[in-house]
Amino acid sequence: MHEHSSSRGRRSLGAGAIALSLGLCLCAGQLIAPSPASAAPIVTAAAAAKAKVKPSVRSSISTRSVTYGGKIKVTAKYINPANGKVITSGTVRLQALRKSKWVNLSAKTLGKSGSVTLTGEPHVSGAVRAYYVGTPTYKAAAGGKFSVTVKPKSAPARTKIINEAKKHVGSLYKYGASGPSRFDCSGYTMWVYKKAVGKSLPHKANSQQKYGKSVAKGSKQIGDLIIFRNGSYGYHAGIYAGSGYMYDSPHTGARVSKRKMIGSNYVVRRLV
Repeated sequence: MHEHSSSRGRRSLGAGAIALSLGLCLCAGQLIAPSPASAAPIVTAAAAAKAKVKPSVRSSISTRSVTYGGKIKVTAKYINPANGKVITSGTVRLQALRKSKWVNLSAKTLGKSGSVTLTGEPHVSGAVRAYYVGTPTYKAAAGGKFSVTVKPKSAPARTKIINEAKKHVGSLYKYGASGPSRFDCSGYTMWVYKKAVGKSLPHKANSQQKYGKSVAKGSKQIGDLIIFRNGSYGYHAGIYAGSGYMYDSPHTGARVSKRKMIGSNYVVRRLV
């Protein structure tokens, strides 16, 4: 009788040990699992990114049209929309849209004012913008796009003179003529300088040598006025074309042409 009771006790103890090893409670003959411990909150990268604030951007541009080589200025101010305060940290880039990609022209760091002015030199027409790179606190933010037109650089005055001189190559000489289809020597130079650069000259070679600035022969450049002289009297006019050549309308029966300069008694006058 005692032996039988002892056997039942051992069986109960064995069941209790098994229950405890499994993390279970033996209560009133029933196995009950304990309440699970509360899990620690996990902050994901996505949640952290969502917590960032996206800045409010106000931007403006100095001009929407520049000549090639000219510069533009884009000013941008960044504000925290949650509290209305300016954002004082982070990098802002001036970007230009090129073949569907934004390329950087310049960059600056925001200061206490929350405002930055970026300078750039766009070489082709297209869109530009100020782009806030972002920080651990603030999201990246693009300002408004501005369309900028880049105009070709105008030709230098000397190039304009030579281009106008070339237009009349082949025109016949005629004494006393000053264009548009026939010229004498001073009539030709008078026409070219007026049309190309707006400089007025008298219709007489001797008088033309008094216009512009005197230049040493060794310093002459294309577009300079050449006056050939007899003694100190100017009798023939031409336009220097470089490398010892000039454009002129020489004499009756000849045509305007580019030809080698002959003779050393001449003066050089610079009108531009």
